[in-house]
Amino acid sequence: MRRTKIGIIGCGKISQAYFNGAKIFRILETAACADINMDAAKAKAEENGVKALSVDELLADPEIKIVVNLTIPQVHTEINMKALKAGKHVYCEKPLALDRKEARKVLDLAEKKKLLVGCAPDTFLGGGLQTCRKLIDDGWIGKPVAGTAFMMCRGHERWHPSPGFYYLKGGGPLFDMGPYYLTALVNLLGPVKRVCASTAMTFKERTATADGIFGKKFPVEVPTHYSGTLDFHSGCLVSMIMSFDVWAHGHHPIEIYGTEGSMKVPDPNSFKGPVFLKNPAGEEWKETALSHSYAEPLRSIGTADMAYAVTYGRKHRCNGELAYHVLDVMQSFEESSVSGKHIEISSTCERTDPFPIGLANGLLDK
Repeated sequence: MRRTKIGIIGCGKISQAYFNGAKIFRILETAACADINMDAAKAKAEENGVKALSVDELLADPEIKIVVNLTIPQVHTEINMKALKAGKHVYCEKPLALDRKEARKVLDLAEKKKLLVGCAPDTFLGGGLQTCRKLIDDGWIGKPVAGTAFMMCRGHERWHPSPGFYYLKGGGPLFDMGPYYLTALVNLLGPVKRVCASTAMTFKERTATADGIFGKKFPVEVPTHYSGTLDFHSGCLVSMIMSFDVWAHGHHPIEIYGTEGSMKVPDPNSFKGPVFLKNPAGEEWKETALSHSYAEPLRSIGTADMAYAVTYGRKHRCNGELAYHVLDVMQSFEESSVSGKHIEISSTCERTDPFPIGLANGLLDK
């Protein structure tokens, strides 16, 4: 198998998960990493046996075919555009951009240069959510008619070493965690038709309690509680809450309710199960075995899938069309709250092909 060399830009907390995941897939070879903090780049390079380069040096390296953009959301568009202008395919951490206008610039440039854009999350490619997709497609709960999606916590300042960007534009619970939930829902149910929502900013300032930054205060410029309803083109209605204002709750991350049964979907910020089903004849929820592999943490499975697309000419699953649709839905939450109206979603996307059963470790489908 011809290996595809990738370069990672952004050597922060999430980067090691990408380094680790890339080592699993035979099609990937991590060649270099870069960061505006050269010390951070050198530390990750030494830890993973790759070259430490400046951002410009990495973009100029002719052997690197895919740039993995792990920078903070506020510079996603800048780095994505630079990578595309350098002739590289680009795979970006979520969200794709801060708003539709920025995202469209990236996708238009990629189309012009005949390059691919990919975007996290890739957790929907894991064994847990792929199992859910198969169960729905095979009719185990009948036609999905409704659902719930909940992500509620007290905010990332409790644990993150540098949480300030989570409360700036491009952050907040919806733009940070919403992509996991919305991408999973779109994979299971298809694209969203319209959104009706309300939002709130409970605190104008957050105080860190994480080690090393205890007591440090951060300004808040985005809503920290989102509550809304998603109308899917399929006819399914999903109630969704994303919040950084909640100390504790008892809701399951995602549940889907069908005409013939119900499903408990695993945490979409993970690759694993468990998956539970309940049909009309059963008194208890029953856990079902996972039908698909890759249930362990594998950030980089989306990058590997893009490398297969580059090599074999097929469509990649974590594609720009999907990422743009998710971004469009997220931006519509706040627009709905401000306007007091439903927001019709102008974008759409295809449900990506599920993975086949029985993929060998380190390999994907061609």
